[in-house]
Amino acid sequence: MNPGISEIQAILGDLPSAPGANNTTPVSGQFAEWFTREVGEVNGKLVQAEQGLQQLAAGDTSSLHDVMIRIEEARLSFQLAIQFRTRVLEAYQDVMRMQV
Repeated sequence: MNPGISEIQAILGDLPSAPGANNTTPVSGQFAEWFTREVGEVNGKLVQAEQGLQQLAAGDTSSLHDVMIRIEEARLSFQLAIQFRTRVLEAYQDVMRMQV
């Protein structure tokens, strides 16, 4: 079962805001909104690609080219999201290793 956006928002909602930041708009809230929007866009592209494949398999579409473009866009979006996640985790680990 894939986690939904509401589960991701619940996790990100618990992040503290940056020290010294204006409390009316916490940094974590801005990041959470951006992250949620981007995850939604990646999910939308994956859904469109899957629908295109289903239409192609059923013979409902005449444009293989359009279906392949949607599949490639979804693949690239997903790879970018995975790379972003990896970089964020590496940055977090670097911060946690810092000696104070």
